[in-house]
Amino acid sequence: MDTLDGAREPIHQPQIRLQLRSRQPDITLPDNTGPILVNTNLRRYALSTLVNKLLQSEKPIPLEFLINGTFLRTSLEEYLTANGISAENTLTVEYVRAIIPPLYLASFEHDAWVSSVDVLSSTSDCGRRAQNAGLAPGHGRILSGSFDGMLRVWNLSSEVLATSTGTAGPAIRSAKFLSPSQIVSSGDDCTVQLWSYSEDQDTFSASLAPKLSLLGHRKSVDYVAVHQPSNRILSASADGSIGLWSTKKSEGPSVPVSQLTSTSASSKRRKVSNLDSTPQRGPLSIMKSHSDCVSSAIFAPSDPTVAYSSSWDHTIKSWDLPTSTVVDTRTTSASVFSLTTLPTLNLLAAGSSDKYIALIDPRASAVTLTAMTLRGHTNSVASLAPDPNSSYGLVSGSHDGTCRVWDIRSASSEKEGRVGRSIYTISRESVKAEGRSRVGGEGVKVFDVKWDSKLGIVSASEDKRVQINQGKGMLNDDTPKAQVLQ
Repeated sequence: MDTLDGAREPIHQPQIRLQLRSRQPDITLPDNTGPILVNTNLRRYALSTLVNKLLQSEKPIPLEFLINGTFLRTSLEEYLTANGISAENTLTVEYVRAIIPPLYLASFEHDAWVSSVDVLSSTSDCGRRAQNAGLAPGHGRILSGSFDGMLRVWNLSSEVLATSTGTAGPAIRSAKFLSPSQIVSSGDDCTVQLWSYSEDQDTFSASLAPKLSLLGHRKSVDYVAVHQPSNRILSASADGSIGLWSTKKSEGPSVPVSQLTSTSASSKRRKVSNLDSTPQRGPLSIMKSHSDCVSSAIFAPSDPTVAYSSSWDHTIKSWDLPTSTVVDTRTTSASVFSLTTLPTLNLLAAGSSDKYIALIDPRASAVTLTAMTLRGHTNSVASLAPDPNSSYGLVSGSHDGTCRVWDIRSASSEKEGRVGRSIYTISRESVKAEGRSRVGGEGVKVFDVKWDSKLGIVSASEDKRVQINQGKGMLNDDTPKAQVLQ
């Protein structure tokens, strides 16, 4: 049996046998490497030094260590005690390259609070679908919506290519790329708006023009989700309802007269003459079941006829869209402000007013409501986005003024269940010079966040900036999925 060379601790120091394994071929130990006897007081750094010595690495490779699908964040001895494992056992430990920090890259300044952000790139959802439709490689675009009522499309040199209007109007709450040539937005004017977007041949300027107004909500529309293959839009409104819409004028029903009357005031508030002449259509369906504001409505990733919604009424609902019916309701302990999916793990991530993120299995066969709770934020969790490169990664944006990066394998068992802690915190660059955090996120609340494989982590904030941080290669994706929530 191999032993750790070098100075030995006193004989009374407990030891344990480790079987070291890696799924990454370039850092795998020889097949004949047997169990290694080490002191139980070793932590990640000492284990990383040991493996690098065994690998005979010319330059040290920072490593992380997983035991039963969970990152080691304590000494081996503390891990054994917490999990009731005897030091007499041989412990199988998997090692992977350490996570890359989310380095700051750039900020795009606005004239007002930035409420929403989206990304168009060769790796974004609509960008991948449009590879055969002329999306130029390397021409990444960032879409922002702000409280001054304007949409802006930016290139990666922080230049504005197009704006929706030259006149301020009601706040925009949500904006998404439907395709490289279409954008969907919603906001305080109670409408969902479809826009045409086109760039000049030089790609240094572009135009953004209203194409279709979708009317059916009676209060602000705070979130929109899009599914381009089926030409469908979902909307979540402060009126407690969810709207299902078609992006095709020919498929949408006429707007009811009562709805035209009720939205006349909001149309006046828009102060944008070219919207008044835009074709209007009604919803395919308005779904009512929540008893308070609906914060999010999203399509199921594998089935666009299924949707999930979250609400201030403490519930998450599953919907069958063809019949507009609720098929499942999960009740949480607080108002739910944000929702996304971790599709490979069959989980929903729900951010709430109680500062936590709950990982929920929406399937009817689920035994427990919450599979794991992620803790770390100090204010409401306003936005969530999955890591495009890892099944286990997630980024959250909070009213505490930070984004946090999570690897759900970085978790521990506590008396209330599995609890995860963030692996990185992204602060706002706009206040870093102050050398202190803003209490409660005052002036720097994060309203929205996206994670793109190419462009990184892009967040929108009360500080009137879109901020971009590196996001690629932060997490490894080699752990068997069945181990993660054990």
